[in-house]
Amino acid sequence: MCGIAGTYRWPDGKAVTDRLTHTLAHRGPDGTGRYGHPAGDGEVHLGHRRLAIIDLSGTGAQPMVAGGLALTYNGELYNAPELRAELAAAGVRFRGTSDTEVLLEAWRRWGTDCLPRLRGMFAFAVFDERTGDLVLARDQLGIKPLFLLRRGEGLVFASELKALAAVTGGSLEVDRAALVASLLYYWVPDSRCAFREAEKLPPGSWLRCWPDGRVERGRFWNLKDVAAEGRERARSGERPDLAAIVEESTRRHLLSDVPVATFLSGGLDSSYLTALAARHRPGISAYTIGFRAEDARFEAMPDDLRYARRVATRFGVDLHEIEIAPNVLDLLPKMTYHLDEPIGDPAAINTFLICSAAREAGVKVMLSGMGADELFAGYRKHLANLIALRYQRVPRPLRRGVSRAVDRLPVATARRGYRSVRFAKRFLSFADLPEETAFRRSYTMYDQDELLALIDPDLVGTVEDVLTEHADVYQDNDLDDFVNRMCLGDARMFLPGLNLAYTDRSSMAASTEVRVPYVDVEVVRAAFAVPGDRKIVGRQGKAVLKEAATSILPREIVYRPKGLFSAPLRAWMSRDLAPLVREVVHDGLLVSSGFLRRDALARMVAEDAAGQRDFSKHLWHVLTLEYWYRGATSEAGQSAHLTA
Repeated sequence: MCGIAGTYRWPDGKAVTDRLTHTLAHRGPDGTGRYGHPAGDGEVHLGHRRLAIIDLSGTGAQPMVAGGLALTYNGELYNAPELRAELAAAGVRFRGTSDTEVLLEAWRRWGTDCLPRLRGMFAFAVFDERTGDLVLARDQLGIKPLFLLRRGEGLVFASELKALAAVTGGSLEVDRAALVASLLYYWVPDSRCAFREAEKLPPGSWLRCWPDGRVERGRFWNLKDVAAEGRERARSGERPDLAAIVEESTRRHLLSDVPVATFLSGGLDSSYLTALAARHRPGISAYTIGFRAEDARFEAMPDDLRYARRVATRFGVDLHEIEIAPNVLDLLPKMTYHLDEPIGDPAAINTFLICSAAREAGVKVMLSGMGADELFAGYRKHLANLIALRYQRVPRPLRRGVSRAVDRLPVATARRGYRSVRFAKRFLSFADLPEETAFRRSYTMYDQDELLALIDPDLVGTVEDVLTEHADVYQDNDLDDFVNRMCLGDARMFLPGLNLAYTDRSSMAASTEVRVPYVDVEVVRAAFAVPGDRKIVGRQGKAVLKEAATSILPREIVYRPKGLFSAPLRAWMSRDLAPLVREVVHDGLLVSSGFLRRDALARMVAEDAAGQRDFSKHLWHVLTLEYWYRGATSEAGQSAHLTA
């Protein structure tokens, strides 16, 4: 895991690449390097910041140059041993043991045809000194980030957007459509970027620049095709051995020359991975979090710690417990900076604090249960959308009566919150809607009218564009299985846009690598070969994964109520952050610029304070958006003007 950056036929490319690389120092404190070479009538420069995980010696340093190829690479290849053996059998002689060298030689032998053979997480740039072409590539699921910006025939790229913003002289313009999307989802979808000129290389794709100015793009892996193949496998009666596939993925993800630990929340996903990891690495460490008792009580949060302790005791895991009582006023601007784009999920703070504690203990690599909910229908929204189909058969007058009654219930009093009421209000906000609209509404922040009331009235068309984009992505498949349609939509939008994004950026802010064994190409193939009626059985989500986990975990862990990897936002909003909320509502930059409407924000604050509606997550995201926008406009030396 590292930070990569570079320029291709870009003015003053050497100095720009050095500045890009310096901005990424937190991603790779173990070493730095740069490579330069002529490219047509310009130059190419590749930069690298190293977090040494495999082959800690100098033979793993980057950019790696050999035989006319130069590579700067961020990631891990979990099938590197097999690829190394195949290449060695073909006559390749390796100098060291790094997977970087394996990737370089695989590229030399197969070019872009090597990409579908790579099993891991990666983003890289490879330059061919003979032809003068530069290729950028990103892994199949979008685990690793890669931002780029093209001007004329020049290109600049980096692992983080802030690096591009820092070297473009304040010329990047904030994209209002991306901010609208961020308000709706509380993250910026992978198809959009917070700055207009910049873009994210799509997952499973590559881009090639030629010295004569030509640019080619290609795709080597497509989730839509994987889901369609899975449907045919399921129709033929194939039942993947999920327990064996998840265990094999976990074993591969333990490949490391430095200590590895796990996240352990006490929920199914992290407990399953921790148990499997302990089978292959006895005595492995795990990290878990708890909250101040008064915050957890106010939020009505479940006690996950006792489940984590049970798992640790049963499997001989060295458990480290971290109480999260953060100074959120200090952490908010720090996290907003590191998250690169406005992301309103407070789980990013948990990830950063856990990774920071692990790093202080000498741990560089963590395993996370991220991805299992998306692929195996484990979120409440998946079950809720199935229940909504049945709810729509209830006579309409009765549904209206239920809605009116629930609407009158408070979500909190001065001393505690009521999770069941929050869930009921959330459910009724989408239960009567058509399929795609209901699914989107089940996890977005606002319905269309609420969003339009919150923002600049001139952005009506932008809201329509954002909603149409979601509908197009959701409907772009041939699946006849509602559950797998939801899983596919999540794997294409929710997973790379939010969960993988905040996991990468929060962990790398602490100079720590997080690996995600569920987001493995073989696990994904198996997931889409499982029919939806085996993913949700009765009221049990992730049923097929739970069935697999019973081979190693006790049933009280497998079938416990679902926990939350979140934070006590209502407590923070009513205490720590209340003055900041007032400041942003009345004098914030987004309000003064006209992007957000003060009256709508004030109503949200009032209704939340009265306990009638739960707007804590909405207001948290407004704070993250405000801080991101302040940084985006001041750091780059830009005015508060938002461009259309």
